[in-house]
Amino acid sequence: MCSIFGLIGKSIPQDVIKECFDRTLSRGPDMSRLIETPCGWLGFHRLAIMGLDERGMQPFRLDDDYVVCNGELYGFRPIRDRLMAKYAFSSQSDCEILLPLYREYGLDMFRTLDAEFALILYDAKKNTLIAARDPIGIRPLYYGQLADGGMAFASEPKNLIGLCETILPFPPGCYWADGEFVRYADAAHVDQFSMDDEHTACTKLHDLLIEGVKKRLDADAPVGFLLSGGLDSSLVCAIAQHELKKPIKTFAIGMDVDAIDLKYARMVAEYIGSEHTEVIISEQDVLGALPHVVELLGTYDITTIRASIGMYLVCKYVHENTDVRVLLTGEISDELFGYKYTDFAPDAYSFQKEAEKRISELHMYDVLRADRCISVNSLEARVPFGDLAFVRYAMSIDPALKMNRTGMGKYLIRKAFAEDKLLPDEILWRQKAAFSDAVGHSMVDDLKAYAEKQYTDEEAAKRCAAFDFARPFTKESLLYRELFEQFYPGQAQMVVDFWMPNKTWPGCNVNDPSARVLSNYGASGE
Repeated sequence: MCSIFGLIGKSIPQDVIKECFDRTLSRGPDMSRLIETPCGWLGFHRLAIMGLDERGMQPFRLDDDYVVCNGELYGFRPIRDRLMAKYAFSSQSDCEILLPLYREYGLDMFRTLDAEFALILYDAKKNTLIAARDPIGIRPLYYGQLADGGMAFASEPKNLIGLCETILPFPPGCYWADGEFVRYADAAHVDQFSMDDEHTACTKLHDLLIEGVKKRLDADAPVGFLLSGGLDSSLVCAIAQHELKKPIKTFAIGMDVDAIDLKYARMVAEYIGSEHTEVIISEQDVLGALPHVVELLGTYDITTIRASIGMYLVCKYVHENTDVRVLLTGEISDELFGYKYTDFAPDAYSFQKEAEKRISELHMYDVLRADRCISVNSLEARVPFGDLAFVRYAMSIDPALKMNRTGMGKYLIRKAFAEDKLLPDEILWRQKAAFSDAVGHSMVDDLKAYAEKQYTDEEAAKRCAAFDFARPFTKESLLYRELFEQFYPGQAQMVVDFWMPNKTWPGCNVNDPSARVLSNYGASGE
């Protein structure tokens, strides 16, 4: 990951700007640069992944235009080769092609990118900034208005605390230019279903996911893999192992008393032949990490915080004990193919609308978790299930095919890889367990017990009532909200609401986001 920063305005002293920008130095510890433009400032903290020498340092410049980008542009080499007829390139960095692309295509260039990115571009002719974010929001970007009327953009909200009264997530699939947001892509919306049959859908999903993994193996820095033992991360690891033809490095985490998924992760590692590491954590580790996790996330959402603690701690281990710089993960499959609670969807239309909602809000939940837990440990996250071609096709499949028709969720993606034997059947056809629970049921129970000790029932009710927006409804949610307010006072609108099952569906009117409370959880946690 890297950290980017851009500001339109001259009223804020440079030392204040630098202090705000340096709050995310961990995103890019290799090299930093803050430059003044005629309209304000641009900043870049670099984590070197592609083009590792100093020539890959940003901002990149073309005449008097500048750009900073936190991103990976897939398939950039043939594009660069084509552009070399008109433009000179000094580095091997993928992001150096952005200014020539802007010169060639203007704002339409965003529609052409196969990328996960957030960028801020200074246009010298217009003497202003342009900002943009990828269609899913895999790379983070936030914005806010300054007291003098100027605008500020940054990779994380902590960069804008003290600069902007209101901080909001930059909407995915949009660019900001000439003072307004324009949507250039909507990954969640489908104009027309493909209506492919099951066999065709499985074949296409199979090929697209393999291609999505292969793209994300391209790095000049060492690559590793988070392996939970669930279907999604296991598939990513198995595909990568098959493509690379050499042992990959996999990392799993679990509680010291009831780590549900460690045995499954170990089974996958042994089957594919990876170089596997297990990280064991305790109740003390979990509770000790909690305040820092809330701060790094910038959320009060219950399920995001629960799932982030294990992810943060395993990434911390990777950072402190290995040379790995890039981590591939299994996020975004659930939103496409269903959670445990989407088994209760009343019809195909409702299933599709729920998927659209989840994809459009991903940047506030699972994608945010992956980005922050990994980047705060000076690593880069790559998410193959978030490949644009894969997402767009998966969303176009007839939702009646994606619903749980067989008693086995995510049937299509399982069936797609059944013949390859990349995974043992015990993994490929294993019931889903939520990541926060799979680290160990005791982890969530420890967090609930800790929150229970912080308030009496009367105190909790009174403190919950003090919040008008996204009001806490349990002692655990109150604890997280109060921690959030310590770090991001008055910024609760950065998250649209608590991530919860669709309470309007039968069987889903619950007060805890864990799949454990659903009647269909069954053997998922065994």
